[in-house]
Amino acid sequence: MIDHISVGVSELERSARFYEATLATLGLSRLVTRPATIGFGKTYPEFWINLRAGMAPVAPESGTHICLRAKSTADVDAFHAAALNAGGRSDGAPGIRPHDRVKYYAAFVIDPDGNRIEAVTFPSE
Repeated sequence: MIDHISVGVSELERSARFYEATLATLGLSRLVTRPATIGFGKTYPEFWINLRAGMAPVAPESGTHICLRAKSTADVDAFHAAALNAGGRSDGAPGIRPHDRVKYYAAFVIDPDGNRIEAVTFPSE
């Protein structure tokens, strides 16, 4: 249903480095580079970062949360580690999240501007 998403960033190159490292763990790479926007994806840009010069950090209570599908728990682990190594912060370490309908494995990170990003997979066992 969703074709693509985008997040605002205050420093394009800093965020490009963060997202290149973090999204690579999920199979996404930089596909488009323009003066004020960069698109990441597998075959077409699915995830965009857009320069918003002077943007204040995203407020923790904003409610904004983007979740990306991972192929495996190892990919979720790699996503979390890459995000932390690239300047992000943990918002929930990798692990099983029991839910009333389904069990899932996820990790949550916060990018350098405060955007909340999750990677999730659904283990079969």
